[in-house]
Order: sequence, then C-alpha cells, then structure tokens
Amino acid sequence: MSTLARKLLIAGNWKMNLNSAEASELADSIVNQVGTQMEVAVCICPTFTSLEAVSKRVVDSNIGLGAQNMHFENSGAFTGEISAEMLRHLFVSYVIIGHSERRDYFNEDDNLVNQKTIAALEASLKPIVCIGETLNERDSGQLESVIHRQLEGALLGVSPNHADQLVIAYEPVWAIGTGKTATPEDAESVHSFIRKLLSDILGIEAANKVRILYGGSMKPENAEALLSQKNIDGGLIGGASLKAHAFTSIVDSAIKLSS
Repeated sequence: MSTLARKLLIAGNWKMNLNSAEASELADSIVNQVGTQMEVAVCICPTFTSLEAVSKRVVDSNIGLGAQNMHFENSGAFTGEISAEMLRHLFVSYVIIGHSERRDYFNEDDNLVNQKTIAALEASLKPIVCIGETLNERDSGQLESVIHRQLEGALLGVSPNHADQLVIAYEPVWAIGTGKTATPEDAESVHSFIRKLLSDILGIEAANKVRILYGGSMKPENAEALLSQKNIDGGLIGGASLKAHAFTSIVDSAIKLSS
C-alpha cells in the first residue's frame, strides 16, 4: 500500500459523457455514498458544460471537483478554451493535463503539457499530469524512454515546493478502454520507476510527496490489488467512474487499505 504520508486519491474522469442533469444525478449518488469519508481523497471530473452544476452538488461534501483540461493563458483570444481562473471561479481544485486522448487526438506535446502544468500550479490547482506508453512502444522496449521523456518534459521548471499539489497519472495507453490491465506487479514496476525519475527531477523528499495514480482500466475487481502496491497512490478512473456503485466500490477499496 502507498505510504501513509500520501493519502490515496481516486479521481473519476467522465470524459465526453453526461449532460448537466445526468452529471448532477451521478454526483449526488457519489456524494451520498462516499461524500463524508475523510480517509481517501476523491474527485470527479465532468465536462466543462457540467462543471457549474456538479460544483453545486459537491460543495458541502468531501468530494473534490476536477476539470478535464485547461489552457495555459489567463485570458485572451483563444476561442473555445478555458482558463485556470475560470475553473477556480467554479471551485475546481484538480485538472487533468496531457491525457493520452489529448496527446493523440489533439496533438498535445510535452511542451504544451508543461505550459499547462505550470499554469495550473501557479493558479493553485492540482494538475493530474498523465504519462504513458502505447502498446507498440512497450513491445519495442521504449517504455522507460517514453516515460522519462514525458515526465521530464512535463515538469520542466516545476519547483519541488509544488510536490504536495502535483499528481502524476501513469496510463498505459494500451490499457485504456480496452479492458486490458497491467498486472499489479507490472504497474508497480513502472510506478517505482516514475518515483525514481521524480527523485532525479525534484529530489527525494519532494518525490515522496507526489501521488502517482494508475490510469489503465482500474475497476472494482482489480482495485484492491493495484492499490495495495507501494507506489500506487490511487486511480484515475474512466469507464467505471460513470457508474456510482462501481466508482464508490473503488473508493471503498481505497478506504479499506487506508484504515
């Protein structure tokens, strides 16, 4: 299990699903089931159009609100974009940055991920910075070089003083939405490697404060085994976060391990 200094974080990425009414209903269910517990950090990340509605649902609970993306500028002529200040106005506390779908479908590179990460930290948002390899990269022995490049690029210029705010999500691209999952031992091996890289980049003390989430098809059936690993500090949950019972079951597994 993750060291006690790092509270486990279970984050739900709802992706491009649910209108504001549906999102409010799901948020209500999650709040009712796990909204008062304090052992585990929980956040849900709806679409931009549902952020305000969901914000009102979680305001008096221990459920944090996250966004799925943001622009690195504070304001300006960036049609269709959302700034950190706009997110803060809705009481957003987390923001997903550099998700593999953003990298793949919208051509986001390490430099852009870095700009967004720094902007989020400067706005007192907690960035959930996503890194991970494709199946081809894994099979061709590039896993470590890809992880190294993405992590180093994302954290360029980031101060060790921000370690408490920083979250890294390891998402093996080949396991997202496919039903495939790295074994707990395989996942731990990569998380341990990421922790070592963080030590090289930020220093050992700061590296031990950074939470590293697993983001490759975590679900109720495998959550406990994954969360039991030393360097797995939670999960970035996709499909399972759209069903209240499945999501809260994962939270319950995290609570059990934190007790």
